[in-house]
Amino acid sequence: MSQPEQPWISLVIPALNEAENIAPLVQEIAAALDSGPSYEIVFVDDGSDDATAAEIETLMADSEAPAAGRVRLLRHQRRAGKSAALLTAAEAARGTLLVTMDADRQNDPLDVPALLAAFEAGGGLGTVGVVAGQRRKRRDTVVKRLSSRTANAVRKSMLRDKTRDTGCGLKLIPRAVFLKLPQFEGMHRFLPALAARLGYTIALQEVNDRLRTAGISKYGFWNRLWVGIGDMLATWWLIRRHRLPGEVTEVEAPADKGQSS
Repeated sequence: MSQPEQPWISLVIPALNEAENIAPLVQEIAAALDSGPSYEIVFVDDGSDDATAAEIETLMADSEAPAAGRVRLLRHQRRAGKSAALLTAAEAARGTLLVTMDADRQNDPLDVPALLAAFEAGGGLGTVGVVAGQRRKRRDTVVKRLSSRTANAVRKSMLRDKTRDTGCGLKLIPRAVFLKLPQFEGMHRFLPALAARLGYTIALQEVNDRLRTAGISKYGFWNRLWVGIGDMLATWWLIRRHRLPGEVTEVEAPADKGQSS
């Protein structure tokens, strides 16, 4: 299948040492989306030192592989973090809508059509800034659930973004909106708050959460909680310092009074 010139959806997927998850994830994406709107899959290898990039390149070279012709690969020379990887993917993406997804297969591609439906139901382009996935039942370890619960409680009290699970990696956001957002490491945790800051509405969609079956988690209690506090304070400051101008109208130049009628 040839790559559409401009797909409607770009799935943007940062990957760090996720070689074992690449092929199964692409197969699941193809099964979930091949009968729907046009899409592409944009992987960003964020400085992996395993066979992650090689696995993606193998899929790209195989015309019979799932999602053939739809898989793209961008590589970071060194690890820059998830937010930087998402920006790299967003800048290169051809789609009008971005769907952010983790490479560890804990996000379920079968939930993507529900994100699209929530986006359209909320008003679509120009109205909805983010459709945020909300995990129904966390499948993480006790430590990860505890750290996420603590971070979410603090975030909700400070940012008032009305999102109970901003840490879910599965989100839909128009590419044009994403590129308007302030870019800093950790910003991916605050996409609903940052989009609402620009006046967009936020839609919520319950999604599945799955156990990691391969690879190793990159996050623990301390790098989820304490590092996130600084990012949250930066987001809080940005929101408080932003002012919306209301409706903007362009004033036409007055007619030349010396011009004869």
